[in-house]
Amino acid sequence: MKDAFDGNNPRKDWMSLLAKAPEGRISALLDTAQARPGFTWLRAPEIGSTMVRGRAGATGAPFNLGEVTVTRCALTLPSGEVGHAYIQGRRKSDAEAAALVDALMQTDAADALRASVLDPLMQELTAAKAARAAKAAATKVEFFTLARGED
Repeated sequence: MKDAFDGNNPRKDWMSLLAKAPEGRISALLDTAQARPGFTWLRAPEIGSTMVRGRAGATGAPFNLGEVTVTRCALTLPSGEVGHAYIQGRRKSDAEAAALVDALMQTDAADALRASVLDPLMQELTAAKAARAAKAAATKVEFFTLARGED
């Protein structure tokens, strides 16, 4: 999974961010930012599984790694914007909140929503990634060899 963000496709970036959010965090940030608007379900939250693929050494031939449980949904706002969400795990309320954020990001409220929901999520995920990296770096072992004097 690519962690770098693509400035040419902002929707791809916020969808990735929403999919990686911790349980309950999107709902909490969205409810703090604004009242939830009314919407119509296009696809109510449903739980299923999807195949995860990997590549040996990140460049080799793809192979099926296994299945992962996902929750997906789609909704539409009264103004016509459509929001989609795919969330890892069995989290229907998180999928609903992520789909709402996706739909609202396509409206005039996008800038306020980015500042109150997406930016804090990005900061939290970046901090968590840095903490994991620091924990892994603490276990790093460096080896060195001495020249044996042989020619």
